[in-house]
Amino acid sequence: MAAGVINTGSHPKLLWPGVYETWGQIYDQHAKEYTDLYDIRDSDKAYEQGVQVTPFGLAPVKAQGASVTYDSEVQGPVTTYQHIAYALGYIVTFEELRDNLYKEVATRRAEGNAFSMQQTIENVAAFIYNNAFATTYFTTADGAALCSASHVNTLGGNYSNALSPAADLAEASLEDLCIQIMGTQNDSGLYINIMPRSLHIARNEWYNANRILQSVLQSNVSSNNINVLKATNAFPEGIKMNHYFTSAHAWFIRTNCPNGMTMFWRDQPMFDQDNDFDTKNAKAASYMRFSVGCTDPRGIFGSNGP
Repeated sequence: MAAGVINTGSHPKLLWPGVYETWGQIYDQHAKEYTDLYDIRDSDKAYEQGVQVTPFGLAPVKAQGASVTYDSEVQGPVTTYQHIAYALGYIVTFEELRDNLYKEVATRRAEGNAFSMQQTIENVAAFIYNNAFATTYFTTADGAALCSASHVNTLGGNYSNALSPAADLAEASLEDLCIQIMGTQNDSGLYINIMPRSLHIARNEWYNANRILQSVLQSNVSSNNINVLKATNAFPEGIKMNHYFTSAHAWFIRTNCPNGMTMFWRDQPMFDQDNDFDTKNAKAASYMRFSVGCTDPRGIFGSNGP
């Protein structure tokens, strides 16, 4: 990052006519992709918390004349979403503003600031996915990695939201993880209606994912078997490519589980401008505050490749 005040020495070529174009400040950017990774919510507090309450178990047999068996509930793990502030700005001297012959450069500064803020959102949102299989930077409320075979039930036992053994993206591995998702149980061991919604992959798997899911017949086989994943609409919300995934072959399935991957906006991006009285320098800055995380790991399943 080239820090410091923008002055007439920052780009002397712009003080003299003859420059036919300036470049490097602005490029087209991808459409918002973080909205595919999280359920987006608003917040009006410094932080948000999700608290698990354990469900009831199966009903036991009641003998004739015997009392009803009464179950109870206890508090489970607490997930805290601590909103983090991000800000970026720039300062331009009064002289640079006066002497710069190419006013579109000044306009592009604001656009470039907005571009950087949007890129920050995308990188922060993808960071948890990029570190989903380790506890180095992020853990769920039970202390496990985001995608783990060792998630802990409050009432005892473990459950998994990771494909084991891990496998690259393929028809068979997709079917295996979908079967695992459809067998999801709650904390009391009761089967719940958790189904795949969308497949999330890096750009490296974009064509592979489409070959697997979009063909009418099975991909890369000589039989006339139908493509069951396509025929059953296994992923009703489709394939979601994320340009900010850093692992070429890690892939994820988001489910319909409520309170899974969640993002809270405390303050949407805002842009302000001001002038310093003493120096007459112009200041511009953007600010935003948000948090991302996962409340119920049953909302995301994944594989890290072999």
